[in-house]
Amino acid sequence: MQRVLISGPVSWNLMIHVAAFPRPEPHQVFADWHHEAIGGTSAGKALNLARLGVPVTLRTVVGDDEPGRRILAALDGIDLLVTPSANGSERHTNLMDGNGQRLSIYLNLPSIEGEAAVPALDDVDVVVTDLAEISRPVLRAARAAGKEIWTDLHDWDTEGEFQREFAETADVIFASADRLPDPVVFMRDRIDAGARLVVCTFGAEGAIALERGADPIHVPAERVDEVVDTNGAGDAFFAGVLAGRLRGIPLPECLREGARAGAAAVRSRELAG
Repeated sequence: MQRVLISGPVSWNLMIHVAAFPRPEPHQVFADWHHEAIGGTSAGKALNLARLGVPVTLRTVVGDDEPGRRILAALDGIDLLVTPSANGSERHTNLMDGNGQRLSIYLNLPSIEGEAAVPALDDVDVVVTDLAEISRPVLRAARAAGKEIWTDLHDWDTEGEFQREFAETADVIFASADRLPDPVVFMRDRIDAGARLVVCTFGAEGAIALERGADPIHVPAERVDEVVDTNGAGDAFFAGVLAGRLRGIPLPECLREGARAGAAAVRSRELAG
């Protein structure tokens, strides 16, 4: 199996599930349930790829603190390249409502002193660059080395500058359709600009993929009788599609692999079902 390098954020999160988001006025809200868990889009992708049997290395930033120790324990078994944070690990408090929507409150963002070293890419086949400043040098090194680059733009609206370099460099692009004026137009534009594959996700409505030289393909979301926690569903879907591509199976089946992985994630309180 080919090896994947992921560069991006991990965090330690307090997850609070409520029936509905609080109104913007003083009042009391009772949580349905809460727990603490590892978070971060790169952690989600790495854990799901490992669950699917894909050799993966995760390059990230972690602080020398209790949240950092919990992060590392949750990533036990993952090959890690850790850059120390100068001000502690990334932490969030996430409010989740009854529809699976998330309000994320950032408690701490890690910072590094100087520049993080770019790992050797000789034995890496696919590079996943998640949205973070530490991923930019990896993105550029991967392009210079001719590696296949995957990226996840999340809810980019095509206007934000932070995501633009990732969108313009990657070979394979994932994006949420939530803030795209026209997802199909977006996919065709990215293919015309040089991407090989673009996937737009629609949550419970599934996803659409467009490969260079082909027509769009729709895959429905896998049916789930009871949704426990939607955190990590998109990262699990990403990992399922990537694992399928690495096995050389056709794109429609890759998308179904992604849908199955996403369904497993929402049935669990953890990032990887």
